[in-house]
Amino acid sequence: MINYTMKIDDLDKKILDFLQKDGRIAASHIADELDISIPTVTERIKKLSENGVIQGFHAALDPKLLGLDVSAIITVISESSEHYKDVIHSAMNTPEVVQCFSTTGKGSHTIIVVAKNSQALEELLRKIQSWPGVSRTETQVILSSYPINNNTYTIT
Repeated sequence: MINYTMKIDDLDKKILDFLQKDGRIAASHIADELDISIPTVTERIKKLSENGVIQGFHAALDPKLLGLDVSAIITVISESSEHYKDVIHSAMNTPEVVQCFSTTGKGSHTIIVVAKNSQALEELLRKIQSWPGVSRTETQVILSSYPINNNTYTIT
């Protein structure tokens, strides 16, 4: 459960910095680096996880090495706000959707997708355009991707 009122102290921030750089780092290594006990590290990681600050540990995969050569950013324009949750539900049930964002501006949602090739992307677009409440989409094919900070956050 996410706890938006949880206080994160300086020690929590230091532990989170280590985990962002290497999610598989041993608690003993963090404890040595911060000159604290291993149980202190593990209890804090447990607390941060239970309160939703840490939302899991994942392997970062290269989609191209998995045969997914095309990535795209798709703006989904809905007919009305009635279909807001329908778009989210449809995105969650579409394996090619990597991320879904609720947005302001032209569309109600922006999704990031991956596909094997341009033909598969075209088929996926037809599928997305048939989702309940979708009036149209706008697509930007991603030519290159440059990891900035490797999805880490500066914790102040």
